[in-house]
Amino acid sequence: MTEVKENLSYPKENIKILMLEGIHPSSVENFNKHHFTNVERHEVAWSEEELLENIEDVHIIGVRSKTQITEKVIKKAPKLKAIGCFCIGTNQVDLEAATHAGVTVFNSPYSNTRSVAELVIAESIMLMRRIPLRDKKAHEGIWLKDAKESYEVRGKNIGIIGYGHIGSQVSVLAENLGMNVFYYDIEPKLPMGNATRVNSLNMLLEQSDIVTLHVPATPQTEMMMDAGKLAQMKKGSILLNLSRGSVVDISALKNAMESGHISGAAIDVYPEEPESKGEPFHSELRNLPNVILTPHIGGSTQEAQYNIGLDVSTKLIHFIDNGTTVGSHSVPPLNLPVQKNTHRILHIHENKPGVLSEINSYLSEMDINVLSQYLKTNEYIGYVVLDIDKKHGDKALKELGKVKHTIRTRILY
Repeated sequence: MTEVKENLSYPKENIKILMLEGIHPSSVENFNKHHFTNVERHEVAWSEEELLENIEDVHIIGVRSKTQITEKVIKKAPKLKAIGCFCIGTNQVDLEAATHAGVTVFNSPYSNTRSVAELVIAESIMLMRRIPLRDKKAHEGIWLKDAKESYEVRGKNIGIIGYGHIGSQVSVLAENLGMNVFYYDIEPKLPMGNATRVNSLNMLLEQSDIVTLHVPATPQTEMMMDAGKLAQMKKGSILLNLSRGSVVDISALKNAMESGHISGAAIDVYPEEPESKGEPFHSELRNLPNVILTPHIGGSTQEAQYNIGLDVSTKLIHFIDNGTTVGSHSVPPLNLPVQKNTHRILHIHENKPGVLSEINSYLSEMDINVLSQYLKTNEYIGYVVLDIDKKHGDKALKELGKVKHTIRTRILY
């Protein structure tokens, strides 16, 4: 039996998709499953120059954390409809430029939470047992068999800074190991299990044997763990940062460890990181005892990368096929039903007074019946979706493109 393709108003094989940085093959498989066959996949990040040379005919681009989608790149991409960030954050994309251009930006904020949380727990145990030192000595042929400065995590206090999806997952795992869980967040968050919310960062630092960071990169979190905050940590405690490289003063952490105030650290993210696999890595923390340095792999498990590839590609497919923008960081989010026997027109415009009135006036003048209408706005742009009678699709699209403050229009079905 021959498979019947969806009745869309454009050939999917002409939608060019560019995937960079070794995004998991699950994304390509998902695109192919939905008949998007023009997919180009590369293992490495691209520079701005490489993007500028190759972006003009790209409709969808997928990146991880290294490739920077700048305003210059977005302006050079007239066909670009969507950007997929196959990772937690969107810091690598100029979101303001994408918003003003009407380019939808998706990411996957929750698909690797378990992977990061498991690594936090594993590293906490390793550091409390001083495994890095004993491992190093064993490799050197030295039998360091003793219990000196080696502790269980059971009964210890873990302080979680940032109680979002990852922080709360750490909370659950830590409590299951018999730890006392405390957390601090600038937003009110309900505790998981028996976790205790503390009212100040200082209070959390003073009572925690283990402090783990799970905060975004913002002006408020930049260098939040400076020399002063490290000094407030409990003597002999350990620090883990698997969030963003900008939140810990690495020089101050080195000093705190050399003085013996901090007994261990696990760092997965850095103020400056190599651009790609195999490049030289430099850090002041190298070769310090009881320090675990990992190359930004908190979410790098096969399970997490598979799920991220599937999650982001699905959001991109729904947007291209249906106009749905749930999870978007640029175009306002709309969750749209599938309509049959209609033309769906997507109209992205500047958020100015009178645009919707003008759209409806055009439709009224053309005697076009609107079967459904959806609208969502943000500070900069508005997103209107119209389901209209099939007889008038092309005509309506042409006329609505004339509406003042229009950024872009597109027709589906």
